[in-house]
Amino acid sequence: MTQPTIPSRPPRDTRVDIVRGWLQLTIFASHAAGSWIGAWFIHGAWGLSDSSEQFVFLSGLMLGSVFALKASRQGWGEASLDMLARSWRLYRTNTIVFALFGALAIAAGQSGLFPGETERLGWGYALHHPLKGVLAGLTTFYQPNYMDILPVFMWCMLVLPAFAALEARIGDWALIVPFGLYAAAYLGLAPPVLGTGTHRGFNPFAWQILFLVGAWLGRRSLLYGRALPRWRWMTWLSVAILAAGLLLRLSWFGFLPFTLPFEEGEAIVGKDLLVLPRVLHAFALAWLVAVALPRDARWMHGIASRWLAAAGRFSLQVFCLGLFLSWGVTAAFRLWPSAAWWLDPILMALGCAVLLRYALWLDRARDRVPLHGVAVRPVA
Repeated sequence: MTQPTIPSRPPRDTRVDIVRGWLQLTIFASHAAGSWIGAWFIHGAWGLSDSSEQFVFLSGLMLGSVFALKASRQGWGEASLDMLARSWRLYRTNTIVFALFGALAIAAGQSGLFPGETERLGWGYALHHPLKGVLAGLTTFYQPNYMDILPVFMWCMLVLPAFAALEARIGDWALIVPFGLYAAAYLGLAPPVLGTGTHRGFNPFAWQILFLVGAWLGRRSLLYGRALPRWRWMTWLSVAILAAGLLLRLSWFGFLPFTLPFEEGEAIVGKDLLVLPRVLHAFALAWLVAVALPRDARWMHGIASRWLAAAGRFSLQVFCLGLFLSWGVTAAFRLWPSAAWWLDPILMALGCAVLLRYALWLDRARDRVPLHGVAVRPVA
Protein backbone atom coordinates (compact mmCIF):
# COMPACT_ATOMS: atom_id res chain seq x y z
CA MET A 1 0.00 0.00 0.00
CA THR A 2 1.14 3.52 -0.72
CA GLN A 3 1.58 5.56 2.41
CA PRO A 4 -0.43 8.80 2.14
CA THR A 5 0.53 12.14 3.56
CA ILE A 6 -1.11 12.90 6.89
CA PRO A 7 -2.72 16.34 6.46
CA SER A 8 -3.88 16.87 10.03
CA ARG A 9 -4.38 15.17 13.35
CA PRO A 10 -7.31 12.75 13.12
CA PRO A 11 -10.20 13.20 15.59
CA ARG A 12 -9.93 11.23 18.81
CA ASP A 13 -11.87 7.98 18.73
CA THR A 14 -14.47 8.27 21.49
CA ARG A 15 -15.10 4.53 21.38
CA VAL A 16 -11.59 3.80 22.59
CA ASP A 17 -11.87 6.33 25.43
CA ILE A 18 -15.20 4.89 26.59
CA VAL A 19 -13.89 1.31 26.53
CA ARG A 20 -10.70 2.31 28.36
CA GLY A 21 -12.78 4.08 31.00
CA TRP A 22 -14.95 1.01 31.47
CA LEU A 23 -11.83 -1.14 31.77
CA GLN A 24 -10.56 1.06 34.59
CA LEU A 25 -13.73 0.46 36.59
CA THR A 26 -13.50 -3.31 36.09
CA ILE A 27 -9.81 -3.28 37.08
CA PHE A 28 -10.72 -1.43 40.27
CA ALA A 29 -13.44 -3.97 41.03
CA SER A 30 -11.21 -6.99 40.32
CA HIS A 31 -8.45 -5.66 42.59
CA ALA A 32 -10.82 -5.47 45.56
CA ALA A 33 -10.15 -8.84 47.16
CA GLY A 34 -13.27 -10.35 48.67
CA SER A 35 -15.69 -8.42 46.46
CA TRP A 36 -18.39 -10.59 44.94
CA ILE A 37 -19.01 -7.85 42.39
CA GLY A 38 -15.35 -7.93 41.35
CA ALA A 39 -15.47 -11.72 41.26
CA TRP A 40 -18.68 -12.24 39.30
CA PHE A 41 -19.76 -9.04 37.54
CA ILE A 42 -16.78 -8.36 35.28
CA HIS A 43 -16.16 -9.97 31.91
CA GLY A 44 -12.94 -11.58 33.15
CA ALA A 45 -15.03 -13.90 35.33
CA TRP A 46 -16.66 -15.43 32.26
CA GLY A 47 -13.76 -15.87 29.89
CA LEU A 48 -10.07 -16.64 29.65
CA SER A 49 -8.77 -13.05 29.65
CA ASP A 50 -9.61 -9.91 31.59
CA SER A 51 -9.32 -6.13 31.44
CA SER A 52 -5.52 -6.06 31.71
CA GLU A 53 -5.07 -7.54 28.24
CA GLN A 54 -7.50 -5.10 26.65
CA PHE A 55 -5.87 -2.16 28.41
CA VAL A 56 -2.40 -3.11 27.12
CA PHE A 57 -3.75 -3.74 23.61
CA LEU A 58 -5.63 -0.43 23.41
CA SER A 59 -2.64 1.47 24.76
CA GLY A 60 -0.53 0.00 21.98
CA LEU A 61 -3.23 0.89 19.46
CA MET A 62 -3.28 4.53 20.52
CA LEU A 63 0.47 4.98 20.96
CA GLY A 64 1.18 3.29 17.65
CA SER A 65 -1.06 5.84 15.97
CA VAL A 66 0.50 8.72 17.93
CA PHE A 67 4.02 7.63 16.99
CA ALA A 68 3.13 7.23 13.32
CA LEU A 69 1.53 10.67 13.23
CA LYS A 70 4.53 12.39 14.82
CA ALA A 71 6.98 10.43 12.67
CA SER A 72 5.12 11.40 9.48
CA ARG A 73 5.23 15.08 10.46
CA GLN A 74 8.52 15.54 12.30
CA GLY A 75 10.52 12.43 11.56
CA TRP A 76 11.38 9.22 13.37
CA GLY A 77 13.89 10.94 15.66
CA GLU A 78 11.41 13.45 17.07
CA ALA A 79 8.79 10.73 17.47
CA SER A 80 11.33 8.58 19.33
CA LEU A 81 12.23 11.44 21.68
CA ASP A 82 8.54 11.97 22.38
CA MET A 83 8.10 8.28 23.21
CA LEU A 84 11.18 8.37 25.42
CA ALA A 85 9.70 11.33 27.31
CA ARG A 86 6.42 9.45 27.73
CA SER A 87 8.32 6.43 29.03
CA TRP A 88 10.18 8.60 31.54
CA ARG A 89 6.92 10.13 32.81
CA LEU A 90 5.48 6.64 33.22
CA TYR A 91 8.60 5.48 35.07
CA ARG A 92 8.35 8.49 37.37
CA THR A 93 4.69 7.74 38.06
CA ASN A 94 5.42 4.08 38.69
CA THR A 95 8.18 5.01 41.15
CA ILE A 96 5.87 7.35 43.08
CA VAL A 97 3.09 4.76 43.22
CA PHE A 98 5.61 2.10 44.25
CA ALA A 99 6.80 4.23 47.17
CA LEU A 100 3.33 5.25 48.34
CA PHE A 101 1.77 1.81 48.04
CA GLY A 102 4.79 0.20 49.69
CA ALA A 103 4.48 2.58 52.63
CA LEU A 104 0.77 1.79 52.86
CA ALA A 105 1.29 -1.99 52.75
CA ILE A 106 4.07 -1.94 55.36
CA ALA A 107 2.20 0.45 57.67
CA ALA A 108 -0.96 -1.65 57.43
CA GLY A 109 0.93 -4.84 58.23
CA GLN A 110 2.69 -3.25 61.22
CA SER A 111 -0.44 -1.62 62.62
CA GLY A 112 -1.88 -4.82 64.03
CA LEU A 113 -5.21 -4.30 62.24
CA PHE A 114 -4.17 -6.33 59.19
CA PRO A 115 -1.76 -9.08 60.29
CA GLY A 116 0.20 -10.53 57.38
CA GLU A 117 -0.86 -7.76 55.01
CA THR A 118 2.72 -6.80 54.12
CA GLU A 119 3.57 -10.34 53.06
CA ARG A 120 0.21 -10.87 51.36
CA LEU A 121 0.88 -7.92 49.09
CA GLY A 122 4.46 -9.01 48.40
CA TRP A 123 6.26 -6.26 50.34
CA GLY A 124 8.04 -8.51 52.84
CA TYR A 125 11.35 -8.17 50.98
CA ALA A 126 11.20 -4.37 51.17
CA LEU A 127 10.30 -4.53 54.87
CA HIS A 128 13.24 -6.76 55.80
CA HIS A 129 15.74 -5.33 53.29
CA PRO A 130 14.77 -1.64 52.87
CA LEU A 131 17.79 -0.51 50.83
CA LYS A 132 17.75 -3.55 48.55
CA GLY A 133 13.98 -3.21 48.21
CA VAL A 134 14.23 0.41 47.10
CA LEU A 135 17.01 -0.34 44.62
CA ALA A 136 15.12 -3.37 43.29
CA GLY A 137 11.98 -1.27 42.90
CA LEU A 138 13.89 1.33 40.91
CA THR A 139 14.90 -1.34 38.41
CA THR A 140 11.16 -2.27 38.01
CA PHE A 141 12.10 -5.96 38.38
CA TYR A 142 10.77 -6.05 41.95
CA GLN A 143 7.02 -6.08 41.48
CA PRO A 144 4.84 -6.69 44.54
CA ASN A 145 1.10 -7.07 44.06
CA TYR A 146 -0.46 -4.39 41.82
CA MET A 147 3.01 -3.13 40.80
CA ASP A 148 3.43 -5.48 37.84
CA ILE A 149 1.54 -3.89 34.94
CA LEU A 150 3.02 -0.38 34.61
CA PRO A 151 6.57 -1.68 33.95
CA VAL A 152 5.13 -3.70 31.05
CA PHE A 153 3.86 -0.47 29.48
CA MET A 154 7.19 1.25 30.05
CA TRP A 155 9.28 -1.45 28.40
CA CYS A 156 6.85 -1.73 25.49
CA MET A 157 6.97 2.03 24.93
CA LEU A 158 10.77 1.91 24.84
CA VAL A 159 10.66 -0.83 22.20
CA LEU A 160 8.05 0.95 20.04
CA PRO A 161 10.45 3.27 18.10
CA ALA A 162 12.59 0.32 16.96
CA PHE A 163 9.47 -1.64 16.01
CA ALA A 164 8.13 1.36 14.07
CA ALA A 165 11.44 1.71 12.21
CA LEU A 166 11.26 -1.96 11.28
CA GLU A 167 7.66 -1.49 10.08
CA ALA A 168 8.76 1.39 7.86
CA ARG A 169 11.48 -0.81 6.33
CA ILE A 170 9.84 -4.23 5.92
CA GLY A 171 6.13 -3.51 6.44
CA ASP A 172 3.92 -6.16 8.01
CA TRP A 173 6.84 -8.58 8.24
CA ALA A 174 7.82 -6.61 11.36
CA LEU A 175 5.25 -8.69 13.22
CA ILE A 176 7.90 -11.41 13.27
CA VAL A 177 9.40 -9.54 16.25
CA PRO A 178 6.43 -9.62 18.67
CA PHE A 179 5.48 -13.16 17.69
CA GLY A 180 9.10 -14.30 17.98
CA LEU A 181 9.49 -12.74 21.43
CA TYR A 182 6.22 -14.34 22.51
CA ALA A 183 7.48 -17.75 21.40
CA ALA A 184 10.79 -17.13 23.20
CA ALA A 185 8.89 -16.34 26.41
CA TYR A 186 7.23 -19.75 26.14
CA LEU A 187 10.70 -21.28 25.91
CA GLY A 188 11.81 -19.54 29.10
CA LEU A 189 12.90 -16.02 28.15
CA ALA A 190 12.11 -13.78 31.13
CA PRO A 191 13.60 -10.84 33.05
CA PRO A 192 15.73 -11.76 36.06
CA VAL A 193 14.36 -12.27 39.55
CA LEU A 194 16.57 -10.17 41.79
CA GLY A 195 16.65 -12.40 44.83
CA THR A 196 14.77 -14.50 47.36
CA GLY A 197 11.56 -12.77 48.36
CA THR A 198 11.34 -10.59 45.27
CA HIS A 199 8.59 -11.09 42.77
CA ARG A 200 8.21 -10.39 39.08
CA GLY A 201 4.69 -10.31 37.73
CA PHE A 202 3.82 -10.22 34.05
CA ASN A 203 6.54 -11.42 31.69
CA PRO A 204 7.07 -8.43 29.35
CA PHE A 205 8.46 -10.71 26.61
CA ALA A 206 5.03 -12.34 26.46
CA TRP A 207 2.83 -9.31 27.13
CA GLN A 208 4.53 -7.18 24.48
CA ILE A 209 2.59 -9.08 21.80
CA LEU A 210 -0.61 -7.29 22.83
CA PHE A 211 1.03 -3.87 22.80
CA LEU A 212 3.00 -4.24 19.57
CA VAL A 213 0.18 -5.85 17.61
CA GLY A 214 -2.00 -2.99 18.85
CA ALA A 215 0.68 -0.50 17.72
CA TRP A 216 0.80 -2.18 14.31
CA LEU A 217 -2.96 -1.83 13.95
CA GLY A 218 -2.87 1.77 15.19
CA ARG A 219 -0.30 2.71 12.55
CA ARG A 220 -2.31 1.02 9.79
CA SER A 221 -5.50 2.73 10.94
CA LEU A 222 -3.83 6.15 10.83
CA LEU A 223 -1.99 5.78 7.54
CA TYR A 224 -4.51 3.79 5.54
CA GLY A 225 -7.84 4.67 7.15
CA ARG A 226 -8.58 1.13 8.36
CA ALA A 227 -6.61 -1.27 10.52
CA LEU A 228 -8.00 -4.46 8.96
CA PRO A 229 -10.89 -5.45 6.69
CA ARG A 230 -13.97 -6.69 8.50
CA TRP A 231 -13.49 -10.33 7.66
CA ARG A 232 -16.63 -12.32 8.36
CA TRP A 233 -14.64 -15.46 9.05
CA MET A 234 -12.69 -13.60 11.73
CA THR A 235 -15.92 -12.54 13.42
CA TRP A 236 -17.23 -16.10 13.54
CA LEU A 237 -13.88 -17.41 14.76
CA SER A 238 -13.87 -14.79 17.53
CA VAL A 239 -17.40 -15.78 18.54
CA ALA A 240 -16.29 -19.42 18.72
CA ILE A 241 -13.28 -18.54 20.89
CA LEU A 242 -15.38 -16.50 23.32
CA ALA A 243 -18.03 -19.23 23.44
CA ALA A 244 -15.35 -21.81 24.24
CA GLY A 245 -14.02 -19.61 27.05
CA LEU A 246 -17.51 -19.19 28.48
CA LEU A 247 -18.16 -22.93 28.38
CA LEU A 248 -14.91 -23.62 30.18
CA ARG A 249 -15.77 -21.13 32.91
CA LEU A 250 -19.27 -22.56 33.32
CA SER A 251 -17.77 -26.03 33.57
CA TRP A 252 -15.24 -24.93 36.21
CA PHE A 253 -18.00 -23.22 38.19
CA GLY A 254 -20.08 -26.40 38.07
CA PHE A 255 -22.92 -24.69 36.20
CA LEU A 256 -23.10 -27.30 33.42
CA PRO A 257 -24.77 -30.74 33.62
CA PHE A 258 -21.49 -32.20 32.35
CA THR A 259 -17.79 -31.55 32.95
CA LEU A 260 -15.42 -30.61 30.15
CA PRO A 261 -12.09 -32.50 30.07
CA PHE A 262 -10.03 -29.36 30.65
CA GLU A 263 -9.07 -28.39 34.16
CA GLU A 264 -8.53 -24.78 35.19
CA GLY A 265 -4.82 -24.13 35.44
CA GLU A 266 -1.81 -22.22 34.18
CA ALA A 267 -1.90 -23.95 30.80
CA ILE A 268 -5.25 -22.32 29.97
CA VAL A 269 -5.55 -19.15 32.06
CA GLY A 270 -1.94 -18.45 33.13
CA LYS A 271 -1.70 -14.68 33.30
CA ASP A 272 1.97 -14.00 34.05
CA LEU A 273 3.10 -15.81 30.90
CA LEU A 274 -0.02 -14.80 28.94
CA VAL A 275 -0.61 -18.35 27.72
CA LEU A 276 -1.90 -18.92 24.19
CA PRO A 277 -5.60 -19.56 25.04
CA ARG A 278 -5.60 -16.32 27.02
CA VAL A 279 -4.04 -14.19 24.29
CA LEU A 280 -6.36 -15.67 21.63
CA HIS A 281 -9.35 -14.88 23.84
CA ALA A 282 -8.10 -11.30 24.32
CA PHE A 283 -7.68 -10.72 20.58
CA ALA A 284 -11.08 -12.28 19.86
CA LEU A 285 -12.78 -10.02 22.39
CA ALA A 286 -11.05 -6.95 20.97
CA TRP A 287 -12.14 -7.88 17.45
CA LEU A 288 -15.78 -8.32 18.40
CA VAL A 289 -15.90 -5.06 20.33
CA ALA A 290 -14.34 -3.23 17.35
CA VAL A 291 -16.89 -4.78 14.98
CA ALA A 292 -19.90 -4.21 17.24
CA LEU A 293 -19.24 -0.63 18.37
CA PRO A 294 -20.04 2.08 15.81
CA ARG A 295 -17.65 4.99 15.49
CA ASP A 296 -20.35 7.36 16.69
CA ALA A 297 -23.75 6.81 18.30
CA ARG A 298 -26.16 8.91 20.33
CA TRP A 299 -25.48 7.02 23.56
CA MET A 300 -21.79 7.96 23.31
CA HIS A 301 -22.71 11.57 24.05
CA GLY A 302 -24.73 10.88 27.19
CA ILE A 303 -23.60 11.75 30.71
CA ALA A 304 -22.41 8.24 31.60
CA SER A 305 -20.44 7.90 28.37
CA ARG A 306 -18.81 11.31 28.82
CA TRP A 307 -17.67 10.34 32.30
CA LEU A 308 -16.31 7.01 31.05
CA ALA A 309 -14.53 8.76 28.18
CA ALA A 310 -12.88 11.12 30.66
CA ALA A 311 -11.67 8.11 32.66
CA GLY A 312 -10.30 6.66 29.43
CA ARG A 313 -8.42 9.83 28.55
CA PHE A 314 -6.81 9.90 32.00
CA SER A 315 -6.54 6.15 32.41
CA LEU A 316 -3.11 6.21 34.05
CA GLN A 317 -4.18 8.60 36.81
CA VAL A 318 -7.45 6.73 37.32
CA PHE A 319 -5.64 3.40 37.45
CA CYS A 320 -3.21 4.65 40.10
CA LEU A 321 -5.97 6.07 42.29
CA GLY A 322 -7.96 2.88 41.78
CA LEU A 323 -5.14 0.80 43.29
CA PHE A 324 -5.44 2.64 46.60
CA LEU A 325 -9.25 2.62 46.55
CA SER A 326 -9.36 -1.12 45.86
CA TRP A 327 -7.06 -1.75 48.82
CA GLY A 328 -9.36 0.40 50.94
CA VAL A 329 -12.33 -1.73 49.93
CA THR A 330 -10.38 -4.90 50.72
CA ALA A 331 -9.40 -3.46 54.11
CA ALA A 332 -13.06 -2.70 54.90
CA PHE A 333 -14.00 -6.30 54.13
CA ARG A 334 -11.28 -7.56 56.47
CA LEU A 335 -12.35 -5.23 59.27
CA TRP A 336 -16.07 -6.05 58.96
CA PRO A 337 -16.30 -9.47 57.29
CA SER A 338 -19.88 -10.09 58.38
CA ALA A 339 -21.00 -6.88 56.67
CA ALA A 340 -19.14 -7.49 53.41
CA TRP A 341 -22.25 -8.66 51.54
CA TRP A 342 -24.00 -5.30 51.89
CA LEU A 343 -20.86 -3.16 52.04
CA ASP A 344 -19.72 -4.49 48.67
CA PRO A 345 -22.26 -2.71 46.40
CA ILE A 346 -21.99 0.50 48.42
CA LEU A 347 -18.19 0.62 48.35
CA MET A 348 -18.02 -0.44 44.70
CA ALA A 349 -20.46 2.27 43.67
CA LEU A 350 -18.67 4.86 45.81
CA GLY A 351 -15.27 3.88 44.44
CA CYS A 352 -16.46 4.04 40.81
CA ALA A 353 -18.05 7.44 41.48
CA VAL A 354 -14.79 8.76 42.97
CA LEU A 355 -12.77 7.51 40.00
CA LEU A 356 -15.16 8.99 37.44
CA ARG A 357 -15.40 12.29 39.29
CA TYR A 358 -11.62 12.46 39.53
CA ALA A 359 -11.31 11.84 35.78
CA LEU A 360 -13.88 14.53 35.03
CA TRP A 361 -12.02 16.99 37.25
CA LEU A 362 -8.76 16.25 35.39
CA ASP A 363 -10.54 16.66 32.07
CA ARG A 364 -11.98 20.05 33.01
CA ALA A 365 -8.69 21.19 34.56
CA ARG A 366 -6.90 20.41 31.31
CA ASP A 367 -9.44 22.42 29.32
CA ARG A 368 -8.79 25.42 31.56
CA VAL A 369 -4.99 25.42 31.25
CA PRO A 370 -3.84 28.99 30.48
CA LEU A 371 -2.64 29.47 26.92
CA HIS A 372 -0.44 32.58 26.42
CA GLY A 373 -2.00 34.12 29.52
CA VAL A 374 -5.60 33.45 28.46
CA ALA A 375 -7.63 30.78 30.22
CA VAL A 376 -9.06 28.29 27.74
CA ARG A 377 -12.63 27.41 28.68
CA PRO A 378 -14.19 24.14 27.58
CA VAL A 379 -16.65 24.21 24.74
CA ALA A 380 -20.05 22.83 25.65
